[in-house]
Formats: sequence, C-alpha cells, structure tokens
Amino acid sequence: MMSRSSHDYWEHYDHEADMGIRGVGSSLSAAFEQAALALTAIVTHPADVQPETRIDLSCEAPDDELLFVEWLNVLVYEMAVRKMLFSRFQVQHYNGKLTGQAWGESVDVERHHPAVEVKGATLTTLSVCRNENDRWVAQTVVDV
Repeated sequence: MMSRSSHDYWEHYDHEADMGIRGVGSSLSAAFEQAALALTAIVTHPADVQPETRIDLSCEAPDDELLFVEWLNVLVYEMAVRKMLFSRFQVQHYNGKLTGQAWGESVDVERHHPAVEVKGATLTTLSVCRNENDRWVAQTVVDV
C-alpha cells in the first residue's frame, strides 16, 4: 500500500512477522512525516482519521537514524496513552532535536477498524539517507 502526494510518499514492506515502513520526501522532515503516515496506515486507513486535535511532540538523538526511531516511538507512545490515531504531521529538526505536531482523533473502533497495535520502532533495516534521486528516505521495521 502506498500514498503519493506530489513527490513525497510512504510505503510498507514486509519483514518476517513485523512490518517495514518507509517515508520518502524532498526533505528529511517530509520523509519523517511520510513515515508517520505509514505508521498510521498499519493500524487503519489514514484518510479515515480526522485531524481534529493537535498534539505537540519533541525528541532528540545523536544522529538522524536514531532520531527517526525516537520520532516513531514518540508517536507510538502518544497513540497508546491518548488512545488516538493521527493523519497529519509536521516535523522540524535541527542538530539532533526534533519538534513536531501530529493531528488526529480518538480511536473509534466502529469507524477505524484498527487492524493491529504497533508496539514500537526497531533498529532492523534502519536507514535514513538520500537516494539516487536526491530524495530523503527514512525506513525501519516496527514491531506489531
């Protein structure tokens, strides 16, 4: 499954019993935002989630790859604690620090039909880099 918006998009890839997520974007921030959509898409169709409530998020790490894992794990934590799903994201980063916003709504089992619960991002297949087309690619496997 994939969602393409201009040149930024997300996709899933299979990895043993877990699921790989990948965000591709014109900037590192866009790749992180697209990967967050891929995270939501493991649970439900992102288009079914209304961006009603904004949550401010932040994390930090010594490099872009670990910052990506931290970003995803902050989202997983917020999804679990707040019992929310998110469908819109905005990320800003500078020197190993990330601030971001996620917009979403409370889980509605009847409407969202949550497929699985994401437990967390792993270091398996973790990569954050530019590809041959000078696009940022952020990917990792998440434990479901």
